[in-house]
Amino acid sequence: MGSQEVSTVDWQGKHVTVAGLGVSGIPAARALHERGAIVTVVNDGDDERARAQAAELEALGITVRLGDGATLPPSTELVVTAPGWQPDKPLFQAAAEAGVDIWGDVELAWRLRGDNGRKAAPWLAVTGTNGKTTTVRMLASILEAAGLRTAAVGNIGVSLLDAVLGEQEYDVLAVELSSYQLHWAPSLRAHSAAVLNLAPDHLDWHGSMEAYAADKGRVYEGNTVACVYNAADPATEDLVREADVEEGCRAIGFTLGTPGPSQLGVVDGILVDRAFVANRQKQAQELAEVSDVNPPAPHNIANALAAAALARAFGVEPAAVRDGLRAFRPDAHRIEHVADIGEVAYVDDSKATNTHATEASLAAYDSIVWIAGGLAKGATFDELVTGAAKRLRGVVLMGADRALIREALTRHAPEVPVVDLDRTDTGAMSEAVEHAARLARPGDTVLLAPACASMDMFTNYNKRGEAFADAVRAHAEKSA
Repeated sequence: MGSQEVSTVDWQGKHVTVAGLGVSGIPAARALHERGAIVTVVNDGDDERARAQAAELEALGITVRLGDGATLPPSTELVVTAPGWQPDKPLFQAAAEAGVDIWGDVELAWRLRGDNGRKAAPWLAVTGTNGKTTTVRMLASILEAAGLRTAAVGNIGVSLLDAVLGEQEYDVLAVELSSYQLHWAPSLRAHSAAVLNLAPDHLDWHGSMEAYAADKGRVYEGNTVACVYNAADPATEDLVREADVEEGCRAIGFTLGTPGPSQLGVVDGILVDRAFVANRQKQAQELAEVSDVNPPAPHNIANALAAAALARAFGVEPAAVRDGLRAFRPDAHRIEHVADIGEVAYVDDSKATNTHATEASLAAYDSIVWIAGGLAKGATFDELVTGAAKRLRGVVLMGADRALIREALTRHAPEVPVVDLDRTDTGAMSEAVEHAARLARPGDTVLLAPACASMDMFTNYNKRGEAFADAVRAHAEKSA
């Protein structure tokens, strides 16, 4: 299927099973029902929230089966799944044995774009282990600065289906895609796409690092203008080489160093473009200053370069890159400065839920009291600790899997003082901040960058970050 070719499916009377309620499942069920499909929703959970969602769908005439997510309804002709459902589910095995296609919400959105009679907006897609949301929001800010009608959608929490089927017309969409979503999106063909980085994550879902990388690499399939890769991460460039793209599509690298031809990079504090210029062998176009990036941490400058590359691939002028980066404000809990107390900075990066994100966070500061721990998700911490050891003033550990980090610290940073909080209640954060404050010296940064998921103690990483900020503010009042 060509990049801008729109698929047409006769949905009337087609038996479709939607796997999962929630952000993606409910819009999918509604959209398919409106087009005449006979929709059955199956869902693992049978709690109060699921029953309320089911009641709304059933009022429309949609069949919902709660607590029965592993069974394939008879006569199913297509399965549309929420992205988090693991590929080894019996439902998917049954579908494969019956020759029934399985689409994700992204695949459905791709197939339905233009279904409302309007021209389908091209997609600029972003994936990677870390930095996806920030990069997509930066990209949307740049596109808006260029006067384009756009939105940041996808894994960022905004339904792609709502974006492609809603009343709002768009010139282009900035699309965040997870590895889960890409796994179930076989016909997606973006205008241009970026893989920001690759590090072990979600291996329990994908089964191996190779399978995880392959799913990330799907974002490049069929690209028409640019495949954007990270020059510091050769695995991302390997994925470009393996991709089957449209003739004329270019590989565009980004680097924190001086860029070569067909790259974007940094020269003397300036973000420059040697890819989308008339003579890339001899010319470079200034785009913005490093100080225009908020915050100007190294990994965030890389995010800005990736966003700029995608925008430039879409024809955006340099001034709009600068203006869009200046206008961008990062989401909460992403290297968010909370307070300065007694010449010590307190920074919330609760979003750093894996070792790769935490490595980037630790690299942004020279002397750190590190608050870490939570659910490790199968991660190991030796490499992270080895790389950060010289920056650590002290460490405060909390959460269910803190022992794994403590053991890595014992092996690779035995001289660094460690406070081990043997409690997993939410009040532990206040104690963690107090211990960190005692370890810190003027000029230090107390950094919450857990390298772990939050669900052992908190509803999500947002709640963890809020608990940290509340604890810091309480400490500031005591110190006043």
